[in-house]
This record gives sequence, structure tokens and C-alpha cells, in this order.
Amino acid sequence: MTTVQLLQTVREITQSNIDFMAKYGRKMSDAQLAWVPNPGIWSVAQIIAHVNEYGKYYHPAFIKKIENTRFTSTKEAFISSPLGRSAWKSMKLGRLNNIKRKFRAQKGNNPSHDPTLVTGKEVETFIQQQEEFLTIIDKAATVNLRRVKIPISISKIVRLRLGDALLFVTYHNQRHIQQVTNLKDNRNFPKK
Repeated sequence: MTTVQLLQTVREITQSNIDFMAKYGRKMSDAQLAWVPNPGIWSVAQIIAHVNEYGKYYHPAFIKKIENTRFTSTKEAFISSPLGRSAWKSMKLGRLNNIKRKFRAQKGNNPSHDPTLVTGKEVETFIQQQEEFLTIIDKAATVNLRRVKIPISISKIVRLRLGDALLFVTYHNQRHIQQVTNLKDNRNFPKK
């Protein structure tokens, strides 16, 4: 994969996520945002709160590493590390936009364990964060995506190449937007 292709992919998916939430999320009522089809399933508000928590960690990490790196010469080709490829592939949706593997969220990022993550401003926060992410993607184009390393949220010791981390976060966000889509398309989803 080339650096240009990678950045184009993460930019397109991120813009699609913004467009979806601007079109549907902003119009959802409180009842729609809080609706769950079964116990143990997250509501739209909980899903978006979870994504926002990841943004609170990864966005500053990206900005700090991009702004403070000495690896400012870009490379045409991007090669994932085995760990990085495994990480983002595990998040990536299947061919039919299905979620292939389920994961348990960390307690600190899980609105079922920490209801205070749901503030009532999830949709607007999400859109603002994703617009910020577009800016981060643009800045990432000025550095070496292979040499800049980002510590992952569950372990500061384990680090992913910037390109892998951008793909991981992007596919994570897309995965959760698909969850929102699945809730919205549920035949029992409240009309308003």
C-alpha cells in the first residue's frame, strides 16, 4: 500500500462517518439515542461515547508524535508491521459490512461500566473529533508513517507504526458506525 492510498482510505472513511452522523445522528431523539434492542447491547449514545473516549486518547497521541518527530521525510510505500496489520485487520469490517470479531471494551472506555461517559453531547463531540481527525490525517502526510510510533491505549509499552495506528482507529470508528447503522435499521428502532 502506498502512503497516499493509506491516507486517502482513512480520510474517506472518516468523512463518511462524519456525513452519516451529521445526517442521522443529529436528527435522533433522546429516545432513539438511548434505545437498546436487548440488555447488554449498547445504545447509539453509548456507542458514540465509547468512540469519543478513544478519540480523547488517540488524537492527542497522534498530534504529539507528529509534531515532535524527527522523521519528517515521507516515504512513498507504507509497510505494516505484523502487529499493526493484525490490529487493524481485527477491527476492519467484513465484505458485507459485518463485524467479524467481537471485542470487550476496556472498563474505562465502556459506557456499561461507566455511565458517566454518556453526557448527552455524544453526536456533536463525535463530529468535532472526526473533523479534528481529518486535520491529523493531513498532518500525518508530512511525516514518515512507518518510523513514527504511537503507544496503544491499553499499553504504553506496545507501539504501532503511525500508519497502522491511523488504520486501526479508522476501522474501529467505522465498525462502531456500522453498529449505529444496525440499530437504526432495526425494525423496532423508535420512530422518534
